[in-house]
Amino acid sequence: MTFTIYPAIDLRNGRVVRLQYGDPAKQTTFSDDPVAMGQKWIDDGAKWLHIVNLDGAFDEKGTANWQILPRLAQLEAKFQFGGGLRTLADVARVLDAGINRAILGTAAIENPDLVAQAVAQFGPERVAVGIDARDGAVKTRGWLKETAVSPRQLARQMKNLGVQTIIYTDISRDGVLTGVNVDATAQLAQASGLQVIASGGVASLDDIRRCHALAGQGIVGVITGRAIYDGKIDLKKAFLTLPKKGR
Repeated sequence: MTFTIYPAIDLRNGRVVRLQYGDPAKQTTFSDDPVAMGQKWIDDGAKWLHIVNLDGAFDEKGTANWQILPRLAQLEAKFQFGGGLRTLADVARVLDAGINRAILGTAAIENPDLVAQAVAQFGPERVAVGIDARDGAVKTRGWLKETAVSPRQLARQMKNLGVQTIIYTDISRDGVLTGVNVDATAQLAQASGLQVIASGGVASLDDIRRCHALAGQGIVGVITGRAIYDGKIDLKKAFLTLPKKGR
């Protein structure tokens, strides 16, 4: 099974930022040029980039972020994009911009029929679901809204709708370099039968190695954000730790 490292580019008003615990009040800005940042990670070996429209996740228009998408898509890599996608037209807009995979998050809870329609229309390889959780419960609307749904419940429901890939984020670890929750990610993959991309808390090469070691248990990739921006992880070295087919 191919394993992929996904450098994250989180967009807020057209800038590359990182948040702690998903809190917009705890924001660090790293670049005013997302395209140049994307090219940097590609030069370091990235084959995929993980793009997040934070404005959309917080139910804001995110006009500047949408305008950047076609320029990002011209880079020599593949892309997955999420944040505020609430309609089939939103998904089509992302894919028409040249993005390879659209990520539905809040919609998976609030409008599962949309997920089924998107998978049916665009194919499971072009639609993924983001499951963001804290203390065993999924959160939506930019992690601001509580639900009573567990990650396993939602993952199993999504599989029944034709979804193949989910991104699982442990909110309690996101953006604070405390280590990725590898065990919970693998358990979710095993319980759901889905391919799972780990996210939240990646702090070192050891986190990437631990995720890769469980590729056989359904962890197909890992997203890294703050660690590469802060220099805790040398992305070139990270790719060298993986077999060529897993980069």
